[in-house]
Amino acid sequence: MIECGTQATGGNYSFFGEIPDLARPGFPIAEIAADGSSVITKHTGTGGQVSVGTVTAQLLYEITGARYANPDVTLRVDSLQLSSDGDDRVRISGVAGEAPPPTLKVSCNSIGGFRNAATFVLTGLDIEAKAALVRSQLEAGLKARPAELVWTLARTDHPDADTEEAASALLHCVVRDPDPNMVGRQFSSAGVELALASYPGFTTTAPPGEGQIYGVFVPGYVDATEVPHIAVHADGTRVGIEPAAETQPLAPVSDPDLPEALPAGSTRRAPLGTIAGARSGDKGGSANVGVWVRTDEQWRWLAHTLTVDKLRELLPETADLPVTRHLLPNLRAVNFVIEGILGQGVAYQARFDPQAKGLGEWLRSRHLDIAEELIK
Repeated sequence: MIECGTQATGGNYSFFGEIPDLARPGFPIAEIAADGSSVITKHTGTGGQVSVGTVTAQLLYEITGARYANPDVTLRVDSLQLSSDGDDRVRISGVAGEAPPPTLKVSCNSIGGFRNAATFVLTGLDIEAKAALVRSQLEAGLKARPAELVWTLARTDHPDADTEEAASALLHCVVRDPDPNMVGRQFSSAGVELALASYPGFTTTAPPGEGQIYGVFVPGYVDATEVPHIAVHADGTRVGIEPAAETQPLAPVSDPDLPEALPAGSTRRAPLGTIAGARSGDKGGSANVGVWVRTDEQWRWLAHTLTVDKLRELLPETADLPVTRHLLPNLRAVNFVIEGILGQGVAYQARFDPQAKGLGEWLRSRHLDIAEELIK
């Protein structure tokens, strides 16, 4: 809850217009009671806000499904309750735990290879034809093809635009290879040599440079009994912590029953974000998108409407990827895990938003039919 700076106090919050002062939001504090309950708050006089909404957003950002593994205990996210405990105070109660898994997760980082990129600016008319021309020219100009060569056309252009920037689209070319020479001068030279011999208005966002090394993250697992667990007290005293005597392999939780669907009625075509908040982020090469609403009636609509199929319809980039939906009725939330959308992780830069930070806001901007009674 208090990880990631001020995200629990209004930072990166979908309904940021409701936060009274984001100039300098205060950092979150957890007041932990002996019975395991806690209150999330912040220092008096600091900016931002602690609300059920801001804490829900931060919680969804950190998790995948209903089980959240730790070295000492597995949290059942579907058990906890969030409630207001006064101004800038949110109480977390009802939390249940289970035996931890027998293994610990280890971050394994390695060198993935070398990467380079070029972005061509395409302005005005015939955007698709210009993109096809420069693509064919650059690929023909490469003496050897890199292991990966990916093109992406971002249609940021507008018809009859009143500025040159608004009239322009961006064509991205990304290359990767184990050999730095394959993505170095031979790639950058092929791009530079087109400057006076390609589409009208040829320009790039920056001159192509040398290839850069990139890393790859994969999770690994080791037996918990093989890893020393040491607690260090304020006076420097060190105490060994024995591994858990009882363990339980991590496994998915069966979906809870759906709430009763709303009766059929009039609808309005509107952005999902009209009633729903969202937060998203990277999970290795995958990403999660948590979506929540604020009333029981909105939850009845969300749980029946925002299915995996609907997500794929709203976010076409996910159409061919494995997607899992986790229902969290206690939070009035659904959490989607989209496997492989980030390729081999953040450093791999598989997409222009390599940490999937904006994925949730893209989803909120998509239009669908929302029950009229839910829109105020």
